[in-house]
Amino acid sequence: MSETILIVDDEREIVELMRDFLEVEGYTVLLAEDAIQAKSLLDRHSVDCMLLDIMMPGESGFSLCRQIREESDLPILFLSAREHDTDKIRGLSLGADDYIVKTATPGEVVARIKAVLRRTKGELKRQKIPRLTSGEIEVDVQAHDVWIRGEQVPFTAKEYALLTFLLQHPQQVFTYDQLLEQVWGDVYSDHHTVRVYIARIRNKIEKNPADPEYIQTIWGMGYKWNGPRGG
Repeated sequence: MSETILIVDDEREIVELMRDFLEVEGYTVLLAEDAIQAKSLLDRHSVDCMLLDIMMPGESGFSLCRQIREESDLPILFLSAREHDTDKIRGLSLGADDYIVKTATPGEVVARIKAVLRRTKGELKRQKIPRLTSGEIEVDVQAHDVWIRGEQVPFTAKEYALLTFLLQHPQQVFTYDQLLEQVWGDVYSDHHTVRVYIARIRNKIEKNPADPEYIQTIWGMGYKWNGPRGG
């Protein structure tokens, strides 16, 4: 059975072009012009990934993304004409898996959709490591549950993937490009993506995010997990 992509955008030319490219790759494509139509399709269909515009009639893509993230880890990629870093950071902070500017070629968009789908197929679930621990952090790999100082804390799919990757490689320094390749599955995204997700994880796991104990910044290089690995 082919994977299903939901495109939410009111620009008909872009929608039809992306549909053609995705269908050639074997995907099933659903189309919505606004958030209302998108919610209706999500209620009636099993969707594997969403390609979402920001500026639409009625409710914005930012608002729709926020609502979806409250109850689902559905992979979401923003496809927007807005290319300012503030928009990218806001989209990623809301839980989007990627942010693509509409100047990108359809081929690049398809490649980034494939990358998101690859990394969300549950590779960690198939690993034989049932539990990861480091200091006051504990991860149940099979259940995808994260416990911080005895309290269960919700993580999005991308936050979880980055956290567990670092947990499994303590004291090893990773550059931005290495993290993009290992966790995001490609190097199309810029370094802002990594910084945003590191900040989000620190806010959840660190007692003082401004003086992190677990995820250390290695200036001029990237990041490393400073806590001991257990479990």
